[in-house]
Amino acid sequence: MDELPDFDSLPEIAELGLRHAWDVWGRDDVLGSINHVTPQRVAAAATLVQSGVRVSLDLPLNLPNPPLFGRQAYEHVVFPLNRNEMDDRLDNFHPQGSTQWDALNHVRCREHGYWGGRTQDPTEGPMGIGIDQFADHGIAGRGVLVDIAGSMERTGNFDPLEPRSITVDQLQAVLAEQQVELQTGDFLCLRTAWSRGYLALTDAERASYAAAPTFAGLAADESMARYLWNAHPAAICADNPAVEVVPGDPSVGSLHRRLLPSLGMALGEMFDFEGLATLCRAEDRWTFFFVAAPLKIPNGLGSPGNAMAIL
Repeated sequence: MDELPDFDSLPEIAELGLRHAWDVWGRDDVLGSINHVTPQRVAAAATLVQSGVRVSLDLPLNLPNPPLFGRQAYEHVVFPLNRNEMDDRLDNFHPQGSTQWDALNHVRCREHGYWGGRTQDPTEGPMGIGIDQFADHGIAGRGVLVDIAGSMERTGNFDPLEPRSITVDQLQAVLAEQQVELQTGDFLCLRTAWSRGYLALTDAERASYAAAPTFAGLAADESMARYLWNAHPAAICADNPAVEVVPGDPSVGSLHRRLLPSLGMALGEMFDFEGLATLCRAEDRWTFFFVAAPLKIPNGLGSPGNAMAIL
């Protein structure tokens, strides 16, 4: 489907004041915005490969440490299978503990349910919208790095660990600076330099930070949801831990709730865009071939990012 309804024409969940796109691809849809990943768009994006330079977009799996939002650190165990072979395993592993994708069953619109209006509790059995759906379909296309931190640092002080809301106007201003026009199916990669700020913390500071993380991120208001829906990205991948600003403002609402269960918009968090930003800045190019392979966890609520940019 190429002709998608404008945000303001979408129906509203009156009790929550949220627009929803549950009928755009049908209420049995399992992909949401990943529907924009078509063979034609993947083939077109592949033509962006010029030098063949590859850049991993994942943090090490054990960062942040301590993990955020109540998650726990995994244990990496190495053991012999027999006298000649070794093996290893991860115990207590949280797939969303580091660079990660959110599945469509990760957040709900309160009693109105998950993507498509599904009201089943995921703890009671499969819902059909787990991360394995993204993995089966495949994630690849045109990546666009939006260097929010770079732009703001040129015009004043910017601390990625301070809870600053990035507005639609600011997002558009950065795109204009970079002379990039968004296309349907883009992977919108937002750099706030969170990983750089986090890695500068001492171990003691990281322990304190894990208890009450704060960071810059997208504003959580309806205008941001409107802008993002009307841009029709395949996914929004931020380098901060929640895409939106944290802590949020209850009077403004939750961008997660606006985007994930309501609009079916794929979200990724804690991506590492520092090396990519250096290359993009040096080459004055902000688009690239983006590819990721989420783990095929049946009915999983998330997965490590497993993402790469190819220039």
